[in-house]
Amino acid sequence: MHGASFLLPALVYLAAALVMVPLFKRIGLGTVLGYLFAGVAIGPWGLGLVTDFALVTQVSERGVVMLLFLVGLELEPKRLWALRRAIFGLGLLQVVVTTAAVTGLAVALGMDWHQGVVLGIACTMSSTAIALQVLAERGMVKTAPGQSAFAVSLFQDLAVIPMLLLLSVLAPAGGAQGEPFGWREAGIALGLIATMVLGGRLLLRPALRIAANVGAREIFVALALLLVVGSAWLTQSVGLSMALGAFIAGVLLADSEYRMELEVDIEPFKGLLLGLFFMAVGMGIDFGVVLSQPGLVVLLALAAVAVKAVVLAVLARVFRLSTPDRWVFAIVLSHVGEFAFLLLASAQGFGLLPAREAALLTAAVALSMLSTPLLMLAYERLVAPRFTTAGARAFDTIDERNAVIVAGAGRFGQIVARLLLGRGMTVTVIDHDPNQIDLMRRFAFRGFYGDASRPDVLASAGAAEARLLGLAIDDPETVRRTVEHCRAHYPQLALIARARGRVDAYALTGLGVPAVRETFGSALETAELALRALGHGAFQARSIVHRFRQHDEAQFAEQMAAQGDVEALKALARSSRAQLERLLADDAEDIAAARRAGKDTDW
Repeated sequence: MHGASFLLPALVYLAAALVMVPLFKRIGLGTVLGYLFAGVAIGPWGLGLVTDFALVTQVSERGVVMLLFLVGLELEPKRLWALRRAIFGLGLLQVVVTTAAVTGLAVALGMDWHQGVVLGIACTMSSTAIALQVLAERGMVKTAPGQSAFAVSLFQDLAVIPMLLLLSVLAPAGGAQGEPFGWREAGIALGLIATMVLGGRLLLRPALRIAANVGAREIFVALALLLVVGSAWLTQSVGLSMALGAFIAGVLLADSEYRMELEVDIEPFKGLLLGLFFMAVGMGIDFGVVLSQPGLVVLLALAAVAVKAVVLAVLARVFRLSTPDRWVFAIVLSHVGEFAFLLLASAQGFGLLPAREAALLTAAVALSMLSTPLLMLAYERLVAPRFTTAGARAFDTIDERNAVIVAGAGRFGQIVARLLLGRGMTVTVIDHDPNQIDLMRRFAFRGFYGDASRPDVLASAGAAEARLLGLAIDDPETVRRTVEHCRAHYPQLALIARARGRVDAYALTGLGVPAVRETFGSALETAELALRALGHGAFQARSIVHRFRQHDEAQFAEQMAAQGDVEALKALARSSRAQLERLLADDAEDIAAARRAGKDTDW
């Protein structure tokens, strides 16, 4: 009976997640909002499929514990040092200024200062998952606003622990269990933390090494879970947050050789439990309170987003981000993130927030999370085009005429240009990324900022007098358009083009342009090294790779001729595998015979 009563809610949770999370991710709103709305859908204010979710909340809170453990694991000393200015400068200022601004505004509106602080620290949080997803979809993770947003998010994650401690100090009744949290309790807590740090340094790695040497993966997973749960229990036992213990354990293992294994083992538990946490938050939103004051909920969400966006934009200017980068940085972090749910729930548990106010604020946080994807779309359509047209850097004037033009100064084009320059040839290098050109110039290599696919840029580069154009551009469509233009206007210009793979190579070959598959040569070199590592001699490995190259090039020509005939291509693929096996088998026999005859000693 108990088993059946447990299985039915489990089925409901899983079904709701499987429907809502992929849907929200597909429309660009992220998994966090998917889980939240899944909770709303099955909760008492939705379909009413689940009404008693107290147990779910207790279990799901362990997801936050797992999350904090993984946050600690991410804090490698090298990574922190590389981003130290952004993390501890920009990140710290964002937390302090946003907290002060929101707290001051709340007190001015008549709230108790304790509640103002709770609201302030909750509003500082942003969702790393939402911010990074929005940036990743646009290829901006490695850009200046992307790296700055990551650094600020990382500091926000770090700030959760002291914020939870602050709430326990501000609480009318004291610590997490309701006892007074005075100097004695603070001393015990600090002593426990010091003991955990010292004991972790001495005992954690040997214990993990022993578990890893057992060879049974489940033992290692069990030890990882014991580590997280045990650390959480220790800190909870002295009135601190369970998340603090898990975080400390993660930091202690951040530079461990077992860090990657621990991340892989904990990630599924974290994802599942954290998803349950968000669903429980969604189920727990009191829509009776929200519907009684819908205007207030919307106003709170908009006010939080506006205050954060202004603070972030000002700080981005102080840290000298460009105007377009400031917009992106402020937008992706302007919402209030998932840690705010934890802080608001803790504040309610500590007696700092009444249930009604907590429900209103929780709903406002969820609503604010909807804003980032929508604001980013608005920025791209309404604001970004103005920077592109008005503030874009003008193309360089190309003041030289050389025999060779190389379009693309990335990792591929650089090698081509360096080799030709090393042979004393004159080369004009063009790239559409001004940062790449500036980087080249810092290392005394001359290049020009421009889009080689544009007719005016090609003309100014001297395509009419040049002998060769090397297209090292990584966009196949741009390469194709450029080839067609050059064939029509510069018939004397020899062309060589980079191809991403076999399909692109077919298209270029069809246009009469020699196509170089960008990873083909390096893959063959890797295969040769692999053969040598497996015991083949240098000559034998080189011979096998050479035979394979000849076979692949012959197969390429046959497949090129059969383009458009699916059945013919299938037949060629089947016969090609058999031919390759016979070819390499014959090659091995020839080499073995030569070796027996003593004709070559390099084996």
